[in-house]
Amino acid sequence: MKPNIIFIVADDLGFADLGCYGGRAPVSPVLDGLAANGLKFTQGYSNSPVCSPTRFALMTARYQYRLRGAAEEPINSKSRGSTTLGLPPEHPTLPSLLRDAGYRTALIGKWHMGYPPSFGPLRSGYDEFFGPMSGGVDYFTHCGWTGAHDLWEGEEEKHEPGYLTDLISRRAVDYIGRAGAGDAPFFLSLHYTAPHWPWETRDDEALAQEVKDNLFHLHGGNIHSYRKMIHHMDEGIGWVMQALRAKGIADNTLVVFTSDNGGERFSDNWPLVGGKMDLTEGGIRVPWIAHWPAVIQAGGLSEQLCMTMDWSATMLEAGGAKAHPDYPLDGVSLMKVLRDSSVSFDRPLHWRMNHRGQRALRDGNWKYLRVDGNDYLFDIPADERERANLATRQPQRLADMRDAWQAWNATMPPIPPDATVSLGFSVKDMPQR
Repeated sequence: MKPNIIFIVADDLGFADLGCYGGRAPVSPVLDGLAANGLKFTQGYSNSPVCSPTRFALMTARYQYRLRGAAEEPINSKSRGSTTLGLPPEHPTLPSLLRDAGYRTALIGKWHMGYPPSFGPLRSGYDEFFGPMSGGVDYFTHCGWTGAHDLWEGEEEKHEPGYLTDLISRRAVDYIGRAGAGDAPFFLSLHYTAPHWPWETRDDEALAQEVKDNLFHLHGGNIHSYRKMIHHMDEGIGWVMQALRAKGIADNTLVVFTSDNGGERFSDNWPLVGGKMDLTEGGIRVPWIAHWPAVIQAGGLSEQLCMTMDWSATMLEAGGAKAHPDYPLDGVSLMKVLRDSSVSFDRPLHWRMNHRGQRALRDGNWKYLRVDGNDYLFDIPADERERANLATRQPQRLADMRDAWQAWNATMPPIPPDATVSLGFSVKDMPQR
């Protein structure tokens, strides 16, 4: 019997924010429980260190560099009305391929891959959608950083009061109640905006007026609010798991949890360095938890190298869906690892960023990194903090990895000259990590 599939994505969550990844505060009992009763990956990565490019890879199970919209780092709200900056509706996607295989599909939460009428979840394989179209929105007013309202149901703007994290969680529970009652399996993308700025907990509705003209909230926030935001999300995931149990479908539901990229201002990335926008480990290494009692043995731990698009390929295999022959997958299925956590295989991972001319290749224990024209070589298991640059001590390995990256890059479209880096604020304004 085909499993139900829930793909949960947090926004800007740090590698060590969760208890099961060494977190310093008890903010994630539900996710910690899913890891303890499922499989935890310690060497899992996002396809990009910034929001929307990772989501292009998630949706297509292919390197995001193949699509023009993913060259924006990230797409911002000013792209509203664009006919080029978004996920083309004709491109096969994870939900469209699963729908072809008999699944009902829904996205509840963040989209961030272009606006209607040219783009949108309903045009890329989802039967239902509730959430924001853009990157960051206020948790209470549901307005983006340009001030425009940005909460949708389908392709109609939706005005619904409430704290956004809770609205997303409750919608997911409602969807399971409806979809879990039928014969067809469901695929639910549950994409939270938490713990992305602004730094608002359930008790901070008054902050909405304070940050409406500065949604990046550079003047505020603290580690306590940040941790509460994670805990609110974790509680909502608990409601989702309870809904699965109430329907009697938890055992045959594959639940995967991750973050779209590494952490930001208040995140805990220990022992990694860097964060969002960086191809250092803190920008791309993220939590990966898989829970599927019918298949995954409890308490598993895997050091398998993987990235976002591999999980999309995994879900396609789990659901019996086939890739379109004209759009071969770059993602590699991890089903054999889910069945046996001791299994591992070679999996080189490649990245590039317009921002600071960054490039990276992780292959086995080794990582090649370029930032601002400087080349680095790290033995990651021995030096997770990327402090000991071995480039001059192992010049041949550096040359081989640089050549391997360049050979891969030659297979990708070039970065278009009009692509932008949309930090939304000046780097000099960022507090030092």
